[in-house]
Amino acid sequence: MASSDIAELSTIGAQLEELARRVEAVGDRYRNSADSAVSNDVDLAERSLISARRAIARAARSLETT
Repeated sequence: MASSDIAELSTIGAQLEELARRVEAVGDRYRNSADSAVSNDVDLAERSLISARRAIARAARSLETT
């Protein structure tokens, strides 16, 4: 069961990484505009996605060592 969970976590991690890249691209479009507040909110979301990806990676590593 752990190996299928590791694979699932790996897939989720990859999806989170892709989402973070997409969110970053949106933020970049607004960074130097009149709507720069949008960029601030999007940057916060991006950081949350990166944090979630790291947590998922830690969980996968924990499963690998058990």
